[in-house]
Amino acid sequence: MTKRGRVHRLVVGILSVLMLLQGMSMATGVNGVALAAEKQQQTLDSSKRVVIVSASGDVNRAVGVVENRISSATIRNIYANVYGGFSLEIAEKDIERLRQLSVIARVDDVAHYQPSLEGSIPFIGAGDRLMDKQDGKERLLTGKGVKVGVIDTGVDYKHPDLEANYRGGYDIVDQDDDPMETKKSQGEPTLHGTHVAGIIAANGRIKGVAPEAEIYAYRALGPGGQGTTEHILEAIERAFKDDVDVINLSLGNTVNGPDWPTSLALDRVVEKGIVAVTSNGNSGPNMWSVGSPGTSTKAISVGASLPPVEVPAINVSGLKDELTLTPILGAKSWQLKASLELVDVGHGLLTDYKGKDVKDKLVLIKRGRSNFAEKLAFASKAGAKGVLIYNNLEGAFAGAVTEPIPIIGATLSKTEGEALLSLLKQHKHKVKVDTHYSVKQDLMAPFSSRGPVTETWEIKPDLVAPGVAIQSTVPKGYLDLNGTSMASPHVAGAAALLIEQHPDWKPEQVKSALLNSTKRLQDEQGKEYLPFEQGAGRLQVDKAIQTSTLISPATLSFGELEKGEHVVEKEVTISIENISKSQKDYTIDPPIGEVDGISWEFEERVTVNGQSKKAFTLTATIDQQAIQKGLHTGYITVRNHEEEIDLPYMLFIEEPNYPRVMAFQMAHSDKANGYYYEYYLPSGAEESSVHLFDPDTLEFVATIIENKDQSRGMVNGEITNLQIAPGRYKALIYAKNEGKTDTLEAMIDIGEEWIGP
Repeated sequence: MTKRGRVHRLVVGILSVLMLLQGMSMATGVNGVALAAEKQQQTLDSSKRVVIVSASGDVNRAVGVVENRISSATIRNIYANVYGGFSLEIAEKDIERLRQLSVIARVDDVAHYQPSLEGSIPFIGAGDRLMDKQDGKERLLTGKGVKVGVIDTGVDYKHPDLEANYRGGYDIVDQDDDPMETKKSQGEPTLHGTHVAGIIAANGRIKGVAPEAEIYAYRALGPGGQGTTEHILEAIERAFKDDVDVINLSLGNTVNGPDWPTSLALDRVVEKGIVAVTSNGNSGPNMWSVGSPGTSTKAISVGASLPPVEVPAINVSGLKDELTLTPILGAKSWQLKASLELVDVGHGLLTDYKGKDVKDKLVLIKRGRSNFAEKLAFASKAGAKGVLIYNNLEGAFAGAVTEPIPIIGATLSKTEGEALLSLLKQHKHKVKVDTHYSVKQDLMAPFSSRGPVTETWEIKPDLVAPGVAIQSTVPKGYLDLNGTSMASPHVAGAAALLIEQHPDWKPEQVKSALLNSTKRLQDEQGKEYLPFEQGAGRLQVDKAIQTSTLISPATLSFGELEKGEHVVEKEVTISIENISKSQKDYTIDPPIGEVDGISWEFEERVTVNGQSKKAFTLTATIDQQAIQKGLHTGYITVRNHEEEIDLPYMLFIEEPNYPRVMAFQMAHSDKANGYYYEYYLPSGAEESSVHLFDPDTLEFVATIIENKDQSRGMVNGEITNLQIAPGRYKALIYAKNEGKTDTLEAMIDIGEEWIGP
């Protein structure tokens, strides 16, 4: 099979994550997806495709029907417990026939996933002396006896901080019982899963949140941290069969929809009694950037906040505002006292340094065309003192290198980088940069993905936890990493402590305890972050351990409502569980008068006996004429004489302005001049298309894709003979639905070397 033929099918969400990762020498601390490693595809026929199938009834019956009626179908894995379906390899020509079978509920392409301490553990209220003091007794909580499944790149179970807690697992990539991280001899090495496992349960030089929890490792991501939906579903299935109590998935894609297979699998596994914790994604700070499986309704989706961390910022001559830096992990620590001159060196390639004097200066580099390690190495070789890399997409980003490089480096947003570039172009004199430092904490990490979820309008993330400069275990040592990948295991470890304290609790009770006890965060101007940014707030393990009340659901969505002339009612049922032995009286305090056009009906007082549960209905009466269009958020407070619990709520008046198209990707097929493409339509589209432009002049080049009348979901296809001159282009992806249009920008390469049969 040809080199290109091995990468036989595109998968969900590649663009934003490849852009996020292209500056990195490997995918540490990052959530996302990527094309399959070619070695993992060698056994697949390029005329076939692997899909995930959900059965409409009995899974085994569906398997039998497919095997009997479609000769090209080969069943690969069955996920009877966690998904109610299976994966199979099938000829392209038979896909539509498969969809028409009555035993099949849905068919999805395989997506590819890629992974998104010491100071953070006491900060969230965990640590060596976390005591359970309920019922007048005291005992140290360490997660002892609780089984936590880490679905990731594997785990270095020989690490001295992890070997005592490791209990087993499985390597889904190689199909054996050895879930060790990928080593250099096997391909691009990994360390992500070991870092995640250390945050949960390291018990050596550093201590995790639950240092005596039992670790079960499931290597679903192979060389370079790459894996597929199929791998993830099998890992969840195996974790279920191993009877784990908690699973952590520090991975995700860019599809903001509630019904992607991994999201549905987490919903189902929670129903079967497992606490599922997943990272929210690293595509922030824009709204609607959360991806699957962070969109799962029943899982606990985690965003990233700052623990106490010294943050460098720069003042630039000619700029009014200071710029906060995100240091590149693995680069030399950003410690500068002297002023430095700033020099623009394009993308930081070797050729970009020709004719430029950068010795002992700070170089400004645009993200893309090479990885972080190369950019830093070239700058160091040229004699530069430090590197500032600015984003080529909107928003901020985090970066890391896996091998130390003796030069300082940090990242900036696209807007900030372009402001510096403009300053350099208009100034005839030198542009000077000065650094100063401040300690910051309890701010949202700018890269942390924001919600809400399209279609369901649910609040995500559910809560946030530290995800910046988190030190944890990696093969042969320790490393600081950034990402929601680091935030999620803080919550998984906290869940393990709660399960040790309450072994009979269901996942819903664990989730309520964690969300009901959070701290609401504010930005540096004192403005509170909105619920779709921080969820219920920042994790406080000690408060969760001490709680005597559980309220569910812990976040409330009243959905979307059209503006009109009527009065409508939206109802939610809220459950109060009193886990103490004494009767408690609760008062309900909705935000009366805060939003014009909404009145509230509720029980002012609810009495709940000890170790009992009671439900009440909260009704929002909405005057569609009086209420303003847009997003309305607030908090409903439930209190007794000991506790006060805030429940964030959200309501949209008129359909919100979410992206109408997302997750575009395009890459070579197995034909010369052939390309696969995919993009996701959260609400469908009357028409959608892809247009190419010259990236420098923005001159229109060609329209390469045109589609009409697609329903909600993934759109995919193949361009068989693209006649475009080789080079890099700016792609504009356009979608129109019910009078609303949206566009998505991406950079794509046409005409890269193709090796024919």
